[in-house]
Amino acid sequence: METQGCNDRARTAYHQAVNTPSVAVNGRSYRWPERPLVVVCVDGCEPAYLERGIEAGAMPWMARVRDTGTYRVADCVIPSFTNPNNLSIVTGAPPAVHGIAGNYFWDPDTGAEVMMNDPKYLRCETILAAFSGAGARLAVVTAKDKLRRLLGHGMTGVCFSSEKADGETLAFVGRPLPSVYSADLSEFVFAAAVKLMERDAPDITYLSTTDYVQHKHAPGTPEANAFYRMMDGYLARLDALGATVALTADHGMNAKTDAAGAPRVVYLQDFVDAWLGAARARVILPITDPYVVHHGALGSFATVYLPDGVSAAEAGTRIGALAGIDVVLARPDAAARFELPPDRIGDLVVVSARDVTIGTSAARHDLSGLDAPLRSHGGIGEQRVPFVINRPTTVDPARRLRNFDLFDLALNSR
Repeated sequence: METQGCNDRARTAYHQAVNTPSVAVNGRSYRWPERPLVVVCVDGCEPAYLERGIEAGAMPWMARVRDTGTYRVADCVIPSFTNPNNLSIVTGAPPAVHGIAGNYFWDPDTGAEVMMNDPKYLRCETILAAFSGAGARLAVVTAKDKLRRLLGHGMTGVCFSSEKADGETLAFVGRPLPSVYSADLSEFVFAAAVKLMERDAPDITYLSTTDYVQHKHAPGTPEANAFYRMMDGYLARLDALGATVALTADHGMNAKTDAAGAPRVVYLQDFVDAWLGAARARVILPITDPYVVHHGALGSFATVYLPDGVSAAEAGTRIGALAGIDVVLARPDAAARFELPPDRIGDLVVVSARDVTIGTSAARHDLSGLDAPLRSHGGIGEQRVPFVINRPTTVDPARRLRNFDLFDLALNSR
């Protein structure tokens, strides 16, 4: 088990009672947890998964929370991908503040396309690091290892992934190493959280699952309901151990297929190559990560870097006229509308329709690994996510909630 230090419980209590009634991070102040807080980011969880699970009787704990706690729908950040949203949740701020604008981007400093997994790309402190620095006991468990370094940056405490769990962690959790392409990868996260709560009762625990199930199975299907039944059982156990349980998602999920079940794709690099010449413009797909079996690197958000002499207005008009394209914005407008760092997006941001994805070139996408009709995310159609806390909170019913408001309401609302 990877451990980044350990704090003494007496030191935590001292800071809580004397030194640290609250912790300030990125313009917000967060109260010290009155009881252990478990924040859960359920990857790919559109609200319908919870509703269908409740209707099927698979989520009795969630049904009770819907009636007695806080049960709302919020907006995630765009692009609706894993890295920008997990970092928004743990910083309480949009990508314009924390700097993580996708899973993948064009790094002008190196002249290369790279994953945004390195903490060097993070531009602000996380809530986790701030509470850790104030003496809180922290635990972070992720499904995929790609998030571990970003989420654990600057904090001390337990921090590990299901994907790369070592022998000590496996023995502690009492489960075998799960396949990265399985529901077991997420179950390992929840099982570890229960073990950690029983042993250490961390002040704050952050959990992030994988969307393997959601990429393959729609809400209400037997496979989806089985996954949410499993999750509901672990959440009930954490609740019974005295935790405040707060849950949201990094993004929703939609089918991206035609009536015959074939993927609907706009191959944007092919289009700009045919117009401007091969490789003169560069299309970046921020969904790109090592787990291509999930989605074939096809999502609903792209950025385009244009060559000198080509106006963003002209390119935007041409791309916007393509069937299946929903929104095309020049860099300043995209940065303002979606709260993105302007130096980490292209000259254009392109968002496809709800049931359409964007690819680079047809030859560069291997879809042979898809064993189910394509379901993916990244666009505005996947922005709505659940926002759940296992107790009532005093929040204006008319307030637009963001997934990155979760720590604020869980800690500050009475």
